[in-house]
Amino acid sequence: MAAEIRMERMTSPEIGAAIEAGITTVVVAAGAVEQHGPHLPLFVDAEHGDRLAVEIARRLGRALVAPTIRVGWSAHHMAFPGTVSLEKETFLAVCRDYAVSLAHHGFRRVCFVPSHGGNFAPLAEARDAFNEAAGPDCSVDVYADLAEVIGVWRDVAEAEAGLGGRVGGHADVAETSIMMAMHDGIVREELAECGRLTTPEEEPELIRRVLSEEFASVTPNGILGDARGASAELGEKMIAALADRMAAHFEA
Repeated sequence: MAAEIRMERMTSPEIGAAIEAGITTVVVAAGAVEQHGPHLPLFVDAEHGDRLAVEIARRLGRALVAPTIRVGWSAHHMAFPGTVSLEKETFLAVCRDYAVSLAHHGFRRVCFVPSHGGNFAPLAEARDAFNEAAGPDCSVDVYADLAEVIGVWRDVAEAEAGLGGRVGGHADVAETSIMMAMHDGIVREELAECGRLTTPEEEPELIRRVLSEEFASVTPNGILGDARGASAELGEKMIAALADRMAAHFEA
């Protein structure tokens, strides 16, 4: 059986021994608990973060996985019932405290992995502050390319199923497929539908709008893209492709 790398499932002595053995890289996912259309549960980004962090740590080797920050900055989703959001400053304070805590215990590299679109820009902007707070013996890095994430999903969807045009970045064929891969029966497949469709050229402006305005003003059903055509097989390929790309960033 493979050694456990998820810190919350390890004992304190086991973590200490891992650090002593030179396992000093730790991956931290930053997700969200927010609406994902009529067909997906609120925990999509948090659960996806759990899986991504493990996949990335395995690819990096000699790395552990910290508990996912499950609630993020989701103010733009508050028009939809059930969404839970931290203020941006609160979210960043939590992330900073994670980095400081992990550095205190001897980790020398902290890799933040956003699994919710709203967390990308704040984390990128706070990277220098995190590094200062963590101290000179610990490096803090952030994967910050949201457009690349959507591009990876679109490429996989097109290559595997001819569905690249249905990827929009939120509750779409990509996230629906990922949830199918992770949790059998969790998707309300009969409710999967089309939302706001977009093109790669339109994405930068649309991302700006959904992060600065109410999400519902852009897509009333809470979907960016089209959720139809999703499958667990497609989801597994998307998870693998994105983990490959994110791990490559941290290895560069």
